[in-house]
Amino acid sequence: MNVSIKQLRGFIAIAETGSFAEASERLYISQPALSIAIGKLEDTVGGLLFNRSTRSVQLTPEGLEFLPIAQRLIADWSEAFDDLNRLFSLKRGKLTVAAMPSFASTRLPAIVAEYQQQFPNITIAVQDIVMEQAIDAVQTGRADLGITFEPDNLQGQQFESLFTDRFVAVIPMSHALSGRTKIQFRQLLNDTLIVLNRGSSTRRWTDQLIQKTGVLRMPLLEAFQLTTVGAMVAAGVGVAVVPALCQQQMESLGAYCCDISGDTIERRVGVLSNRRYPLSTAATQMLALLRGIPAHK
Repeated sequence: MNVSIKQLRGFIAIAETGSFAEASERLYISQPALSIAIGKLEDTVGGLLFNRSTRSVQLTPEGLEFLPIAQRLIADWSEAFDDLNRLFSLKRGKLTVAAMPSFASTRLPAIVAEYQQQFPNITIAVQDIVMEQAIDAVQTGRADLGITFEPDNLQGQQFESLFTDRFVAVIPMSHALSGRTKIQFRQLLNDTLIVLNRGSSTRRWTDQLIQKTGVLRMPLLEAFQLTTVGAMVAAGVGVAVVPALCQQQMESLGAYCCDISGDTIERRVGVLSNRRYPLSTAATQMLALLRGIPAHK
């Protein structure tokens, strides 16, 4: 059934004014054009909606029953386009960002604060989850944007680099190397190396760096969270290598951080989006803010 919004508005105007002439003036169309539109509407629905006479126009019983339905349809139509306009003008909407904890707890809060100041009516959901889960959230459409290290396999996603993060050494304050500005990764292998659990990208990159040194066996201690890694190092359990993004967090836990000279881990940090779905206006504005963050802080 092909009924136009013009026909519905014409029907409502005639019903409310009781006159084709007054309705045509309200709608800024000619009376013949309005008559043709209503005639086509009646042909489409299969019966008369108005009883017409030379003196008056009255709704038929069917027209009287249809009037509130038509009024609701027009209201829903207008509301739908008002909502769409508010989405494009960022007067309402929702944005979900999945970010690895090392970014979510350091760089992201300032970005979110600036975003809220510019677009106070957008609801923001931040998922601070491990890199692998953030990648999955974007891939499955549960997050609009993901902020992670560059994945080894993009799996149909798009990655835009923001900056490069160089991993740093984390050692106890009481360690013999504490106080140095740079050390070599090999120097850490004399101690227990505290690493993230197998299956994480950070663990895989750490294992690759160990292999490059040629050291076949060394004591390892596994943890599931970088916070635990830092706390273990601060307690003197061992040493670690972590993203420079986490340096402030490691130091707040009581560990000492310094740069690694020579071989280390360097990975690009950036924004993931799903190639299959265009970004919403809300997500596009968040991406614009993320592009402006400095490489080091």
